[in-house]
Amino acid sequence: MREQILKAIDKNSKISAADLAIMLGSTEEEVKAVIKELEDEKIICGYPTLINWEKIQCERVTALIEVKVTPQRGLGFDKIAERIYKFDEVQSVYLMSGGFDLTVILEGKTMREVANFVSEKLAPMEAILSTATHFVLKKYKEHGLPLVQTKTDERMLITP
Repeated sequence: MREQILKAIDKNSKISAADLAIMLGSTEEEVKAVIKELEDEKIICGYPTLINWEKIQCERVTALIEVKVTPQRGLGFDKIAERIYKFDEVQSVYLMSGGFDLTVILEGKTMREVANFVSEKLAPMEAILSTATHFVLKKYKEHGLPLVQTKTDERMLITP
């Protein structure tokens, strides 16, 4: 039941315990107890809302930054990743395989703000060997949900 609850709330965090109970053939109290366990165990870490910022007049720039680092003895990449994710601008930090070590995703109001973050906060850190910044031009899908509306063909069908 735990995995079914996680899958359901991953798609819609607003789904009620009552609706989950119906879907799972359980009671509302059982569902609430399982959700509480999942929160206490830090399996459920929060309930963020997916917002399409392009639909409102709010300038935001999203950047993906490739970061090469020197891992710390005995700590690997964890300590440097922790230092990076504590910055308010940082949305996500991922350990990667391939040509670089970490991907840092952050948001700023302008490209200049992102550039200042990289040059003043990120790049000067002693474990950082290099960075490469990529700016997101348009988001089509995020967290498994499309952000763009598919256009329907409004032409009238004419048959002989």
